[in-house]
Amino acid sequence: MRHGNKVNHLGRTDSHRKAMLANMASSLILHKRITTTLAKAKALRTYVEPLLTKSKNDTTHSRRVVFSKLQNKEVITVLFREVAEKIANRPGGYTRIIKLGNRLGDNASMALIELVDFNTVYGVEAKAEKKTTRRRGSSKAKKAAPAAEEVVAEEKVEEVTPEVAESNEEGTEEAK
Repeated sequence: MRHGNKVNHLGRTDSHRKAMLANMASSLILHKRITTTLAKAKALRTYVEPLLTKSKNDTTHSRRVVFSKLQNKEVITVLFREVAEKIANRPGGYTRIIKLGNRLGDNASMALIELVDFNTVYGVEAKAEKKTTRRRGSSKAKKAAPAAEEVVAEEKVEEVTPEVAESNEEGTEEAK
């Protein structure tokens, strides 16, 4: 009987599931975000968040505990150097799951799981630029624009006029 065992088996054996979650956790730490199915993302969250908490305390014991789960030296160095600095002040909730929709092949619900502190989109608040023009003001702008064009045209005519006059004088002298 499975009383109290609430782990999602994900249709895999125990060893396969552990290896898959370790690989996904390594990819998440290296790339800061991965796309997977919603069920795997939820399982990965419960797997990786305790490892991230362990990385905040950089001791030999915590490194060995995390290495026993992930089995990848490069990932451990990235986790304890880069990731641990960013999440040092965060009390928990290191990952974010964003639902994406269904996959075309088998209609599985997909999700994006990412490390919260490494996201550039949500961290920066987007400032909405306020429109300064209104419908009423557009007619005034249209009336002001032709007046400006007339001034520019008059300046061009003044610049061209002396040259034209000189060429006309030379042309009349040659004719004589």
